[in-house]
Amino acid sequence: MEVDRREFLVRGGKYLMLFGGASAAWEFVLAGTPEKAPDYDAKRHWWAFFIDIEKCIGCGNCVRACKAENGVLQEPFYFRTWVERYHIPPRDPANPEREEHPVVDSPNGGYDGFPERYPEGDGSKNFFVPKMCNHCHNSPCVQVCPVGATFDSPDGVVLVDKSYCLGCRYCVQACPYGCRYIDPRSNTVDKCTLCYHRITKGLTTACCESCPTGARLLGDLRDPADPIHELLRKHKVQVLKPNLATGAKNYYAGLDGSVR
Repeated sequence: MEVDRREFLVRGGKYLMLFGGASAAWEFVLAGTPEKAPDYDAKRHWWAFFIDIEKCIGCGNCVRACKAENGVLQEPFYFRTWVERYHIPPRDPANPEREEHPVVDSPNGGYDGFPERYPEGDGSKNFFVPKMCNHCHNSPCVQVCPVGATFDSPDGVVLVDKSYCLGCRYCVQACPYGCRYIDPRSNTVDKCTLCYHRITKGLTTACCESCPTGARLLGDLRDPADPIHELLRKHKVQVLKPNLATGAKNYYAGLDGSVR
């Protein structure tokens, strides 16, 4: 099984563009032992994401970088991360419920940025929301996988062993955040891995690295010196759909209550 698994991942890995030491770490991912990558101890990390809504400008750099780094298909149906634009119309006393139903668009997942659509100064509220896998502590996707292909790594990352994935789509349906899709090249599920081949070598994710405003930050909750701790102390943060109690680890600062 290990041989088949490695061969499968090698074929899948041909779509990846790896650099320097990251390629060495990927060898351990291929072998099914990412925790053994040089200088990486999975038990010493607990990864989370900090996203500052006020800093996101909807440029699409993160979406493009993710696709390039991880070999995600270019068609506008496949994304490991994407950006949504929210438009909340100006307050209208005669129609107050409009504020509860924002207009949301995400052309091509924000890959090409967002064309100007709403005039400034009209009293409306407009902002961008980056989205991706929340790497939940109590992941619905892990719970429904009938073969254990989706699993929790010791460092808090939800990963997929594609050599076991049946392509049954149970996890796609179970994810309340819409963060999974079936890759037609392999007929197996695909999703954000937090650029595992990079973070196991001390690098950050491609989306964080490409963000020109620092709206995204990968943080290690087990490292008391990591900047994410200060950000979590200084900002009021929320997670998406907290009522589901999934233990989502994407912490949003400045998240409007209308975001779904």
